[in-house]
Amino acid sequence: MKIVCIGRNYAEHAAEMKAELPSAPVFFMKPDTALLRDNAFYLPSFTQDLHYECELVVKMDKMGKHIDPEYASNYYSHISLGIDFTARDLQNRCKEKGLPWEMAKAFDNSAVVSDRWLPVEEFPLEKAQFSFYQNDILKQQASGSEMLFSIDQILGYVSQLITLKTGDLIFTGTPAGVGPVAIGDALKGVLEGQEMFHITVK
Repeated sequence: MKIVCIGRNYAEHAAEMKAELPSAPVFFMKPDTALLRDNAFYLPSFTQDLHYECELVVKMDKMGKHIDPEYASNYYSHISLGIDFTARDLQNRCKEKGLPWEMAKAFDNSAVVSDRWLPVEEFPLEKAQFSFYQNDILKQQASGSEMLFSIDQILGYVSQLITLKTGDLIFTGTPAGVGPVAIGDALKGVLEGQEMFHITVK
């Protein structure tokens, strides 16, 4: 299982990061060891500026290669919500030097995914409303309709380059409002009015 993450997929987030809007999906990957398994998240010692990025998540139902976007919806059936944790200080340092920045994104436990999944038949991703709360304060709120590239476009593009396998997770990008976390913070994600995850930073 691998985790494919899409960057700059919301215009307002790209603006807050002072980044250009992409002409094609921008993606990077996290290994399976990045998945938070036991709901206990410990603030890493190697960063002084860890940020949350709440995102809609899709799970692949079957293997796909060179997927036609027109038929991409046949490859997934459920959506969920997660966090792409980012060591922003490490990422910025790597960007300044023109280096890859996997170290800022792919570290252990950097990917939170709810164990609840909602059927796309009832909750179409392109209309899904989600919110993220830090200590019960609303920090991020968006709809899948605001994504620059739809999930079908994403699958079509990524699968031209890498084979997507059953169980792979696709993080579809984060909206504006990202920010730092600290020990003791309570982080909660809500999708279509349903609480999907609630974790405490330790």
